[in-house]
Amino acid sequence: MPTISAPVDATATPVWAELKAHHDEFVNGGFTLKEAFASDPDRVPSLTFETSDLHFDLSKNLVDQKTLELLCKLAREVGLEERRDAMFAGEHINTTEDRAVLHTALRRPESESGTLIVDGQDCVADVHEVLERMYDFANRVRTGEWRGVSGKRIEHVLSIGIGGSDLGPVMVYEALKPLADAGIDCTYVSNIDPSDMAEKVKGLDPETTLVIIVSKTFTTLETLTNAREAKAWLLKGLRDAGAIDGSAEQDAAAIRAHFVAVSTALDLVEDFGIDPENAFGFWSWVGGRYSVDSAVGLSLIIVLGPERFEEFLAGFHDLDVYFCKTPLEQNVVALMGLINVWYVNFWGMKSHAVLPYNQYLHRFPAYLQQLTMESNGKSVRWDGTPVTSDTGEIFWGEPGTNGQHAFYQLIHQGTQPIPADFIAFVNTPNPTKDGDQDVHELFLGNFLAQTKALAFGKTADEVRAEGTAEWMVPARVFEGNRPTTSIFGEALTPHALGELIALYEHITFVEGTVWGLDSYDQWGVELGKQLAKQITPAFHDDAALAEQDASTQALIAYYRAHRK
Repeated sequence: MPTISAPVDATATPVWAELKAHHDEFVNGGFTLKEAFASDPDRVPSLTFETSDLHFDLSKNLVDQKTLELLCKLAREVGLEERRDAMFAGEHINTTEDRAVLHTALRRPESESGTLIVDGQDCVADVHEVLERMYDFANRVRTGEWRGVSGKRIEHVLSIGIGGSDLGPVMVYEALKPLADAGIDCTYVSNIDPSDMAEKVKGLDPETTLVIIVSKTFTTLETLTNAREAKAWLLKGLRDAGAIDGSAEQDAAAIRAHFVAVSTALDLVEDFGIDPENAFGFWSWVGGRYSVDSAVGLSLIIVLGPERFEEFLAGFHDLDVYFCKTPLEQNVVALMGLINVWYVNFWGMKSHAVLPYNQYLHRFPAYLQQLTMESNGKSVRWDGTPVTSDTGEIFWGEPGTNGQHAFYQLIHQGTQPIPADFIAFVNTPNPTKDGDQDVHELFLGNFLAQTKALAFGKTADEVRAEGTAEWMVPARVFEGNRPTTSIFGEALTPHALGELIALYEHITFVEGTVWGLDSYDQWGVELGKQLAKQITPAFHDDAALAEQDASTQALIAYYRAHRK
């Protein structure tokens, strides 16, 4: 067992008590954002921050300068800066798996080779060796040098993975779709439900489809089940088209021409029929939900091109450098994480909305659900002791303006305040006019209006002044004081998206450090997987059925009675 130092118990520090007292002052003193803005003309500039591509306005949060001072003091009490530096240096901060946590090495420039030696390996050199192989392969596909078994160019990529091997690439593909320039589209399959595969392959031509199987161990149940389904679909389609004759030799040639892998299990890759030369690996120090900028992003390199992927990596790296080099009091990444702790532990706010006012980011909230909740959904600390405070937040969201017509009612007038991050970009790749109205400006008007309404609300007197009947006034009052953060960018470029993802990676790290969590393991997903393997035989095996609990037995009985 490795030597593991105990995390600092944040709740036992003097500053935790100071924050409690400070929160009481907010509540008892009737703090309102309306009064805070009126009394402090410097509030907006003092709570505005910039990174390379992103502009942040934290002024509509339930904080003042004293709040931030206390939160930064808390960060130093728990050793945030030291743990951040240990992570970037490759120390084994993933204690339960005794691993380094080095997703940040995935985006370090090649010029930094030799500067990060971990467990005897030059991590940056290793990363760039794989990147160069991926870039070479992607260029062969993009130029048409790599062709299917019948000689046709690749026009479709079918990427098969699950969890971080799917959510990240899907999100980035959708976000940067306007930049896809090689005449190649991408479809992602993750769910073991046969309907997912059935629907996703509709309209795909096996002769022009390249399948990428993304599984580090090449043993993931869902991914390998779907991979076998994809193999059967592709071979049948090629036979039906007369591209192969169904012989074992031609089947094998077809698999080599149409399948590649993102995996380090080269023996299993070869057993599947894929040439190990066409397998691209990543490392134990990369968690799945932190892996989109690794070989997991192979589909993105094919569709977008190596140059844009390099821009994407540069966005991550620039944010990494900012997070490491900027003092806490001016560090928007650290402050956003600490403010989340402020809401969870002192205000009792348990969920967090992420609301992108950009349709291309429609999968970003789903991506963040795994990143944040798989990382910090823990009830024990990194040394195995129980947590001493509430941990984690329920992250959720939907693009504006769709969400405005769905769940914003709860955010505006519900009894449980929900902090929300609003994300938008000044420019759109699809400028449109509705008569004289710029539609994107109409869209951004909603982005700005929502944070204003949530912050400042609408009083009973303002409602009465509109001529509203007295009995209806309470229903039309907005109390305001609902906290939001605004994130604005010039355009949704690969660089900006890299910054945005790294932002939330490090916010998650900040929260986990305060709570004393190992944010990089995910043992909570294991039990269900184990039980599924035990339960599945019970659909047909009475002996296996007898071993199940009464509820499971009854549900399987229902299945047996109604299976067609």
